[in-house]
Amino acid sequence: MKRIAIFGSGGGSNARCILEYFADNPEVEVSLVVSNKATAGIFNHALDFNVPTILLHRKAFYETESLLDELSDKKIDLIVLAGFLWLIPKYLVRDYPDRIINIHPALLPKYGGKGMYGMNVHRAVKNAQETESGITIHTIDEVYDRGKILYQEAVNLDESETPEQISAKVLEVEHDNFARVVAEYLS
Repeated sequence: MKRIAIFGSGGGSNARCILEYFADNPEVEVSLVVSNKATAGIFNHALDFNVPTILLHRKAFYETESLLDELSDKKIDLIVLAGFLWLIPKYLVRDYPDRIINIHPALLPKYGGKGMYGMNVHRAVKNAQETESGITIHTIDEVYDRGKILYQEAVNLDESETPEQISAKVLEVEHDNFARVVAEYLS
């Protein structure tokens, strides 16, 4: 049995897709949901699927390695970042080499880095008058949005589309692909 921990900071729609995808899978289990925000919607999704949760506190996350004990207790094989906005500390990258996957709402290396998340990305894409955007699913290291690219998919953009419309188009591709790519990576 492979065990996943999902980290998220927001509404958790990608987390929900992953929870649904693996709900009846005898070989893969979402064993933990982690967030840095007490009001994050991801906690509601975890509750719906009876998955244990952890609320991270910034000081403990960055100044101790206590999270490793929690991950070890749950026998976590893979960490999936689904809208998690904090930079992953070196100790996690060290103990989970090539076992932390992120999804980014753009075609990296474009529109990545600190502060490039959510609507910030879609506004930047719109302002640059790009004709396409998309998703990148990748492993992570100590630098925002860097790592081995596992999957990319582009969406065509029309010059009349707003950042909100770009966001909706990209999110649909995220929902269609993220859990599947996680499953492929685990196998």
